Amino acid sequence: MNNTGNRILLVRYSEIHLKGLNRPFFEGKLIENIKKAVKVFNARVLREQGRIYVAGLDEQNIEEATEKVKKVFGVHSVSPAVETESKEWNDICENAKLLVEKTVANKLNGREKISFKVFAKRADKRFPMQSDVIGRELGHYLLENIPEIYVDVHEPEIKVGIEIREKVYMYTDEIKGVGGMPTGSSGRAALLISGGIDSPVAGYMMAKRGLELSAVHFYSYPYTSERARDKVVDLAKIVAEYSGPIKLHLVPFTDIQLAIYEKCPSKETTVIMRRLMMKIAQMIAEKDGALALITGEALGQVASQTLESLCVTNDAVTMPVFRPLIGFDKDDIMLIARQIGTYETSILPYEDCCTVFVPQHPVTKPKVEDLRASEQLVDFTEMINKAIEDTQVVFVG
Repeated sequence: MNNTGNRILLVRYSEIHLKGLNRPFFEGKLIENIKKAVKVFNARVLREQGRIYVAGLDEQNIEEATEKVKKVFGVHSVSPAVETESKEWNDICENAKLLVEKTVANKLNGREKISFKVFAKRADKRFPMQSDVIGRELGHYLLENIPEIYVDVHEPEIKVGIEIREKVYMYTDEIKGVGGMPTGSSGRAALLISGGIDSPVAGYMMAKRGLELSAVHFYSYPYTSERARDKVVDLAKIVAEYSGPIKLHLVPFTDIQLAIYEKCPSKETTVIMRRLMMKIAQMIAEKDGALALITGEALGQVASQTLESLCVTNDAVTMPVFRPLIGFDKDDIMLIARQIGTYETSILPYEDCCTVFVPQHPVTKPKVEDLRASEQLVDFTEMINKAIEDTQVVFVG
């Protein structure tokens, strides 16, 4: 055999194919984000004929690199593959045999036989065999030379992929990616992130549509602990595994919250607090170049998330407010939180400022004119400016 091949990742994307003349822009963003994800491995990221390849990997880091790449938004699937220069049929067959033997050894688990099927694609039309012939002949060779396998064309346990391009690529696994659009391809938005379950999921979902995230968190020390603050940093780090780096703004909110509690109508304190959070978040977002805000609100989940309350909250800002969870129930949200890895951190028992000073009977159908009037009972201007001035910035991811 002349060539035993190099270990690479073959990366596929789906929705980007629909972008027409704008497709190179989205492909470029995706490649840029994959490069960031595999930077630690000093890998090379290449593009060719609707495929992206991550090269320069070895057996020691290919599994870790696969985990990182599959979390990059825009990636449909990833296959750890063998790349060979030689298109000699004997070399192709022998390389495929080595790859399948290794896969069989990992999957048999004490059984005598395991099913397989070959899926072939001939992108290089100069190659003398058509795709169906490649699949049939390679399948026959493997069946003759590996006694532990048998053919199942309907539900094979091992799917042997071979692509004939400028080089030959072979793989036996196709790992599902997160899909979506490449981060940064849709602009930037600011996520209002608490320590709860909902807001990290909301950030994840909007980043999946191509938004680059910054984040704003409000804390009320000493009513909330340093551990609550650290919990939010940890949540942002988990979201950043998918979205890429996040600029997290930690805003001290104690003085504002105390003023609301002491001087505003008790039943309206939660909604007034939300209005002021939105105003501060918009001011920070504008400095960051963000064009929208993101929240984890779901219609009717709590008193501050009734339709009337959301209208009152929207009235406080001029930016669009994205609420990707608006029609979800809690079970839906928790399912996604578990899938992306934020759930266990979110349920740690450290309170955030949204749970401090909660009124016993909050208003559920507030009116915009009433809340504007109540907000005027206190001049919050200096407190808002001081909170922004004292905001700490942490870069995560």
